[in-house]
Amino acid sequence: MASYILRRILLIVPTLLGILVVNFVLTQFVPGGPIEQVIANVQGRGDVFGGFAGGQGGDAASSEMLGPGDSQYPGAQGLPPEFIEQLEREFGFDKPPLERFLSMVWDYARFDFGESYFRSIEVTELVLEKMPVSISLGLWSTLIAYLVSIPLGIRKAVNDGTSFDTWTSAVVIVAYAIPGFLFAILLLVLFAGGSYFQIFPLRGLTSDNFESLSLLGKIADYFWHIALPVTASTIAAFATLTLLTKNSFLDEIKKQYVITARAKGLSERRVLYGHVFRNAMLIIIAGFPAVFIGVFFSGSLIIETIFSLDGLGRLGFEAAVQRDYPVIFGTLYLFGLIGLLVNIVSDLMYVLVDPRIDFEKREG
Repeated sequence: MASYILRRILLIVPTLLGILVVNFVLTQFVPGGPIEQVIANVQGRGDVFGGFAGGQGGDAASSEMLGPGDSQYPGAQGLPPEFIEQLEREFGFDKPPLERFLSMVWDYARFDFGESYFRSIEVTELVLEKMPVSISLGLWSTLIAYLVSIPLGIRKAVNDGTSFDTWTSAVVIVAYAIPGFLFAILLLVLFAGGSYFQIFPLRGLTSDNFESLSLLGKIADYFWHIALPVTASTIAAFATLTLLTKNSFLDEIKKQYVITARAKGLSERRVLYGHVFRNAMLIIIAGFPAVFIGVFFSGSLIIETIFSLDGLGRLGFEAAVQRDYPVIFGTLYLFGLIGLLVNIVSDLMYVLVDPRIDFEKREG
C-alpha cells in the first residue's frame, strides 16, 4: 500500500503542471486581461468588456496622443505610453510568456501565489479569509446529506416495492431534478422575506452584532444564517446518496451469505446491520471525502452569490471577471491539489472500511 500511495503522490506533480499549462495558455488567447481592466476603470467604462468596441472609450482629441497602431490594448488610445509600460511592469507582462510561466511554476512549487492585482493582499491570505464560508457550506451539507440519506436508503431497500418506497422515490427524483439555484431562490421567497415569511436572514453568515452575543447566542445565530444555504446545497447530494444507499443494500441482500445468515436463524436486524451494512456501506462511507469536495466546489458559486456569502465561489467568479490572474491561478492550483489529495484519502478509506482491498495487487 505504501508504494501505491507514493506513486499516487508522485502523479500529483505532472497533473498540477498540466493544469497550470492549460490555464496559462488559455489566458494568452482569452480577450481582455488585467491591463485592459485597469484601462477600462481609468476611462470610466467600469469593466474590461467596455474596451472591445473599437476603442470608443476615448474622444478624438485625446486619441491623438497614441496612434491607432501604437498600443496592443483595445481602448488604450488617449493614455500615455508610459502609463501602459508601467502597468506591464507591475503585472509582469514586460517579460516573455515562457519566462513568466516558469517563474510562476517555481513560485507555486514553494506555495508562493503572489499578490492579488486589485486587492493588494496575498492570494494565500485571501483564500484563507474566504475558506471558512465554503467549508461551512460543504461540511454541513455533506453531513446532513449522509445523516438523512443512509437511514432513508436502508429503509427503502428493506421496503423495496412498497408504497413507502414508491412515494419516497418520487420525492427524491423531484428533489434531484430541481436545480440548486432555483431551490435556493424558492427558499428565499418563502422563508427570507420574499413574499411570504421572514423567518431566516436574507444574507451573510452572521449578524452584525455577532461579536456581542454569548457563546450559545453565536452558535444559534450561525445556524440561523446557514440554514437556508445548507438546505439549498444539500438537495442534489441528498437525492444521489439515497438512491446509491438503496441500490447498494439491495445488491448485498440478494447475495448468498445473507441467505445463509437467515437460514441460521439470525434476526433480520442482525442480518441487516451485522452483515449487510458493512459491505453495502463500503462505497458510500469511502466516498465521503469526494462527496464533500464535490459539494464544496460545485455548488459554492451559485449558493454564495444568491445568499450573499463571501466565500471561495464568489472569490473565483470575481477574479475571473476582473482578470485577477494570481487569484485565478492560485485557487485553481489549490483546488486541484486538494482534489488530488482527496482521491488518495478516498482510496485509504476503502482500505480502512474493508481491509480485503489491496490496490497494489489490483494494479499488478
